[in-house]
Amino acid sequence: MIQQHVLLLDLKDDPASIAAYEEWHRKVWPGILKNIHEAGIEDMQIFRAGNRLVMLMHTNSQFDFTAKSIADANNSLVQEWESLMDRFQQRLPFAAPNEKWVRMQSIFSLKEALNHVQSS
Repeated sequence: MIQQHVLLLDLKDDPASIAAYEEWHRKVWPGILKNIHEAGIEDMQIFRAGNRLVMLMHTNSQFDFTAKSIADANNSLVQEWESLMDRFQQRLPFAAPNEKWVRMQSIFSLKEALNHVQSS
């Protein structure tokens, strides 16, 4: 079963830095793409408004955030990519220590609401 995850992160509020970040994401290293997909991430999209980023992830049933974090910490290519991206990123004010991308909590689903109304 495919699951959807939504995460937030801010970029440093500098037009040149934002442009550089976007340029890097037009040519993500093949090893990073492979790592993302092999972790069980079926699709990933990043959207930007101003310096705020929103990441949408669609994952398969094998995906696990904790396992991905542990694997990434032990992968030198991922660590190199993360260090490079970190130059452009800034943490959200409400992020936990050492937390980059903050997972959002779903609070409304039209599909679920309609199902609830129809079953009532």
